[in-house]
Amino acid sequence: QVQLVESGGGLVQAGGSLRLSCAASGRTFSDYAIGWFRQGPGKEREFVASINRGGTSAVYADSDSVKGRFTISRENAENTVYLQMNSLKPEDTAVYYCAASRRFGDTREFEFGSWGQGTQVTVSS
Repeated sequence: QVQLVESGGGLVQAGGSLRLSCAASGRTFSDYAIGWFRQGPGKEREFVASINRGGTSAVYADSDSVKGRFTISRENAENTVYLQMNSLKPEDTAVYYCAASRRFGDTREFEFGSWGQGTQVTVSS
């Protein structure tokens, strides 16, 4: 299993940007697709984005909630996946988690076997 640690969360004003990082250790990082999920206050955890092992393909949540504002990327040489979040809105407030899957295209929680502890993102209005 791969171990994941998120960082980069914090408090930001609406319209601002943050870049989250997901650092991996353990098993070969490039064997895994990596996804980002988030869980807002009183909400269920939801899929945000994922990226394939080579970093050449990405998928985003179907809703318009993140498309065009969030970008997922990865640097296998650094064992890190990033989530660049721009034009942040108060509704983006959540704990953000990264997770690893053997298969690119997975979007459901149970399809991801390793999870980080999460990083808090708070967007003020």
